[in-house]
Amino acid sequence: MARRQVQVSELHGDRREDPYAWLREKESAEVRAYLEAENAYADALTAQAAPLREKLYQEMLGRIKQTDLTVPARQGNYFYYTRTEEGKQYNIWCRRAGSEDGPEEVVLDGNLLAEGHEFFALGGYEVNDEGSLLAYLTDFTGFREYTLWVKDLRTGALLPEQVEHVTGVAWAADGCTLFYGVEDEAKRPYRIFRHTLGEAAHTLVHEETDERFRVGIGRSRSRAFLFLDAASHTATEVRYLRADQPEGEWKIVAPRQADHEYEVDHHGGLFYIRSNRTGRNFALFSAAVADPRPENWKEVITHRGDVMLAGMDLFENHSVIYEREGGLPQMRVTDLRTGAWHRIEFPEPAYLAGAGFNFEFETKMFRYTYESMVTPRSVFDYDMETRERTLRKQTEVLGGYDPSHYVTERLAATAADGTSVPVSIVYQRGRPRDGSKPLLLAGYGSYGYSLPVSFNSNRMSLLDRGFAVALAHIRGGGEMGKPWHDQGRMLQKRNTFADFIAVAEHLIAERYTSREELAIQGGSAGGLLMGAVLNMRPDLFRAAILQVPFVDVLNSMLDSTLPLTVGEFEEWGNPQDAQQYAYMRTYCPYTNLEAKAYPAMLIRTGLNDSQVMYWEPAKYTARLRTLKTDGNPLLLKVNLAAGHGGASGRYDYLREVAFDYAFLLQVFGIAG
Repeated sequence: MARRQVQVSELHGDRREDPYAWLREKESAEVRAYLEAENAYADALTAQAAPLREKLYQEMLGRIKQTDLTVPARQGNYFYYTRTEEGKQYNIWCRRAGSEDGPEEVVLDGNLLAEGHEFFALGGYEVNDEGSLLAYLTDFTGFREYTLWVKDLRTGALLPEQVEHVTGVAWAADGCTLFYGVEDEAKRPYRIFRHTLGEAAHTLVHEETDERFRVGIGRSRSRAFLFLDAASHTATEVRYLRADQPEGEWKIVAPRQADHEYEVDHHGGLFYIRSNRTGRNFALFSAAVADPRPENWKEVITHRGDVMLAGMDLFENHSVIYEREGGLPQMRVTDLRTGAWHRIEFPEPAYLAGAGFNFEFETKMFRYTYESMVTPRSVFDYDMETRERTLRKQTEVLGGYDPSHYVTERLAATAADGTSVPVSIVYQRGRPRDGSKPLLLAGYGSYGYSLPVSFNSNRMSLLDRGFAVALAHIRGGGEMGKPWHDQGRMLQKRNTFADFIAVAEHLIAERYTSREELAIQGGSAGGLLMGAVLNMRPDLFRAAILQVPFVDVLNSMLDSTLPLTVGEFEEWGNPQDAQQYAYMRTYCPYTNLEAKAYPAMLIRTGLNDSQVMYWEPAKYTARLRTLKTDGNPLLLKVNLAAGHGGASGRYDYLREVAFDYAFLLQVFGIAG
């Protein structure tokens, strides 16, 4: 039980007590001791599951080809890929000159970089045009605080350049000028600098003073232009600069305007602009590079109410437009010489498809990835002229995996207001549909992010023990286009939670499971979802896993010094506004904890999390312990050497998954 030290706050005539605000003191010995005690408590309560954890770990490890490599992708004269070696935690980044069969050159070895560190993550990774220099970013804490390094790939030596708090990087055409972004104290990318290697100057080229906006830097696939984006959750402003004139003047495509979001890419004498100025689901426009002001835009693909235009890739003679229709991703290939277009067809009722690595502009080959809940991740090369597709690689699942032993379906649940909510589900063929078997339901439902219908070989350890796994594609996500997101944010956020509850009730009514056999899982904003629905309908679930959950919504959104907070006002609301405060208060998980029975719960956090601070799940757990009236386990696991994504090493991460699965099996009384 954590010590109580009540902190009272009042706003808009509302009084709130926070007994655990003191857990924010990260450097406090008492806080550290409390977090370590929570870990010890969780380990003690799950000690009897240790053999099961090891069994699960070995099972999951046994499905993975530990020594493996990705399909090489051409960039200039080199073919780039990553590989892994058995027993090593991290990727090795490599390339071959001239062809895929050329001699291997190790560009970066993550295992060497990680030596002496409990955590390692590679951020940006950009090679200059001639392939002689590499700019890359590293993080050794999990706080997503990256350092920029530049490596001479001809000699293997690191150059003197070393810059802290870098968020992204792009090369100019001269091969020695870098543009990079830097974050402020609230971890908001707010400045873009220009630097020529070997010179002392780091020249500020843009500073974003509006705290809602974050800046980024990138380069077109044509290599002709650099783009500097300033974007909030609801508005965009893009600047452009010829890549061969790095000291030139940045020009604006369209000045920022409330609720106007757009992105720009380059092809020949035109810019192509994906914009929502004619509708929430976006349309495609073109404009002459010589004068791309909005009044000169010409419509290429009109806005459609039932199809979301989600993105674009441009090549010498073709474009690939990414769309979402009926809740599923689509790819539209257009011959830019004739205007003729077609879609790439996909064979399953629920799937995930997206672009692979496509560095080259002058090519007719488009690389994409495809997977489903039963089909392992597959990499295809697609001839945009002949429409021939070539399977380059499908992730191997060792141990005799047979997709025909499993079934994936697309279901629809009906929300309280009549909205049809898509559900993806997978289970073992022959599993009885009589409500007797367990089911794990996952959800997210925020930021317009579409929950990916992806393959995960770890999941087999649940499916083979009788579980079904379902994904709730609820409002607040992007599955059904931008209006789907709008209906689950700000003053409509409660739709997200109502949808998830409707999905759970549908799965029970259709006898895929029962409330005694239903577990739920969500992370980050999906952890907020978990906290909200557990307050609303704790009777509906037997167990819940909350990963780095955003559960202290009001206190975090009232603290503008925290990372993300100000920019998030356009997703959750600004609690300084009385109406928005009152609405957020109705669902904030920490604020709405009550004295009642809750399911068995496992809560995860990372001490160095920069997105959802560790104290949110810690405070939530501490408060819930004083209120819950049941005897179900409540566990908090704190990774003391990681951040938002958990353990960085692939074996360490697998251990975390094994712990989560063993917790579920232990709760459900499944022993082996």
